[in-house]
Amino acid sequence: MNDDRRDWLKSAAALGLGAGLAAPAIGQPASPPASPASPAPRAWQNWSGSARCQPRQWLVPADEAELARALPQSPGPLRSVGAGHSFTALVPTEGSLVALDRLSGLVAVDKAKNLVRVRAGTRLGALARELDAQGLALVNQPDIDVQSLAGALATGTHGTGATLPALHAEVQALRLVTPAGEILEASAEGKNPELLAAAQVSLGALGVITEYTLRVRPRYMLRRRVWLERTEALLERAPELARTHRHFEMYVLPFTGHSAAISHAEVAPGQAEHPPHSADEDVLADLRRLRDWLGRWPELRRWTASKLIAQAKPEAALDWSWRLLSTVRPTRFNESEYHVPRERGIACLREIVATLERRNEVFFPIEFRYIKGSEDQAWLSPFHRRDSCSIACHAAHDEAYDYLVKELGPVFRRHEGRPHWGKLHDLGAAQLQALYPRFADFQRLRRQLDPQGRMLNAHLSKLFGGPHG
Repeated sequence: MNDDRRDWLKSAAALGLGAGLAAPAIGQPASPPASPASPAPRAWQNWSGSARCQPRQWLVPADEAELARALPQSPGPLRSVGAGHSFTALVPTEGSLVALDRLSGLVAVDKAKNLVRVRAGTRLGALARELDAQGLALVNQPDIDVQSLAGALATGTHGTGATLPALHAEVQALRLVTPAGEILEASAEGKNPELLAAAQVSLGALGVITEYTLRVRPRYMLRRRVWLERTEALLERAPELARTHRHFEMYVLPFTGHSAAISHAEVAPGQAEHPPHSADEDVLADLRRLRDWLGRWPELRRWTASKLIAQAKPEAALDWSWRLLSTVRPTRFNESEYHVPRERGIACLREIVATLERRNEVFFPIEFRYIKGSEDQAWLSPFHRRDSCSIACHAAHDEAYDYLVKELGPVFRRHEGRPHWGKLHDLGAAQLQALYPRFADFQRLRRQLDPQGRMLNAHLSKLFGGPHG
């Protein structure tokens, strides 16, 4: 074995940083037309290519008032678009696409109360940097930070941490423009608390949110550890690792018998420390080559991988939270992700791994995370009123991925899984109503705010049973 191959193995511990989880560019086109309503609209597609459309017009408002004037007179369906990183067809429309790129940035900072007002089109990575400049930080971050704030919140995007809720739990107030152009305010202890509970995770079905008030915290440093361990041993230790670390997650490496683990612990500020080189993408490419070379012989593939992985060494890093929790990963993929009750997480993961390993073409790591949900009041939050484990499965964007839905979906549903709203699934209104205790309440408010169903495209019509579902 040559030195380059040994270098690959040496870097294998970096797999836990999310090998195979990409750093998307925003959906196509890279920048929408500059005018509020373009007479020659461009086509759009999401980052992975799983969803696309040709809208009649783009709306790119400069401020909330312009948006409120434009929505009532714009052809529907009215859909909002951010980074284009959702794999479900939340965005496609033959009507009007609303891009909030010009509604971006911090509006106000209250350090005494640890609150900030921020425009909805702000990218998460930009927000993290703006907060850092103020000596502040998000309470938690997802592992990809190119999404718009509105898109991340609308789909229930989360990070990891057994004591940390999803991002939307930090929303204390918001402003929303209805399809009729009415501007509404909602807050936890003030106006329209029901609207806040519905709009924290809304799939863009209630209107267009223009601004959020978020709870933040003073900036903080984390120490990260990344290591490889036999999967069965790590599964036994996972609940304890999640309990004793601010963040813990693992990535099962199919056909290897091993998993990569990542833990983060909050520490006193110090000098940043990083490994000399992170080879996430190189490692993923090698996993794919191993699949290509030995996919017909799974036992030989497993034996070879275990020999290579045995040489990997742990890695460590120290830095401010926003620099460690989110990373840049260019490999494109399609993804399905479900959230199951925490007590069923390990059992569900074992069944998912067994199901995937019946398909020799699988090579992407399987992501397993912990999220707090016991206090989550958002009506359509996948974590509503229950602590959860998240299991995410991926396939290369240029390979077949239908099995992520057809074969894994039944497994997740047996374990009472709720789908990530931005990830591939095939559930409809009847199934969703059984999974979400406040689904009927959301439907009632949605019909009140959008009686004609102008916010519903084909995908949302399936989820909600049409305008009057």
